[in-house]
Amino acid sequence: MKLQGKVVLITGAGRGIGRGIALRLAADGADVVINDVNMENANKVAKEIQALGRKSFAVVADVTNSSQVNAMFDKVAAEFGKLDVMINNAGIAHVKAVVEMAEEDWDRVMTVNTKGMFLCAQAAAKQMIKQMSGKIINCASIAGHIGFGLLAHYTASKYAVVGFTQALAKELGSFGITVNAYCPGIVGTDMWELVDVEMGKYLGLPKGETVKKFCNDLIVLGGKIETPEDVACLVSYLASSDADYMTGQSINICGGIVMS
Repeated sequence: MKLQGKVVLITGAGRGIGRGIALRLAADGADVVINDVNMENANKVAKEIQALGRKSFAVVADVTNSSQVNAMFDKVAAEFGKLDVMINNAGIAHVKAVVEMAEEDWDRVMTVNTKGMFLCAQAAAKQMIKQMSGKIINCASIAGHIGFGLLAHYTASKYAVVGFTQALAKELGSFGITVNAYCPGIVGTDMWELVDVEMGKYLGLPKGETVKKFCNDLIVLGGKIETPEDVACLVSYLASSDADYMTGQSINICGGIVMS
């Protein structure tokens, strides 16, 4: 129970990687606040955490809306009086060739993946500076270390996450706050099912074949596709006191697809 007594807020935790992280940190002893834009999904995860004997509640907020973000953090402070770990997990992906990309496509991906991260990290930092302690953990991607065709706007957003993580770590270190990021690869979630289908249209591949093509680069466990639980293992470490001396890092957890 290495997170016993800790309070964690996770954005985009109603399903996929966020849900996997939430359940793992609850199993580690944390009380976990579940954010999502879908209240039904968020409530389901909160109930799963409560069933593990931890405190949890769901809060709907659009991470790109500063008023909603600030209200969410105010609610966490009112309920628990502190925030130990903030996980910027919310994000979206979108497949489109650059020459076909609309301005709105670029703006949507960048707004959710970068502005949303900024607003939540800012709100978390204000609370953690008062405490002189805390951990901010951002969701980057292997696309924050190497570019992927047909995902240029997603790639740009994740490079931004890596840079922001480094800069914020330098700003907050003197307050006892660490800032790190986790960089998943090809994870078996609804997001990657959508990416698979949309990329398949460009590449002339049937459903399932694009993911298999990416997974040819996996070098662990016979090409086993990554699960949310695999990602959660790394986040569990970053959220714990074991990672107190680590900050400004963006760590790949991708089965060896990218090594940098």
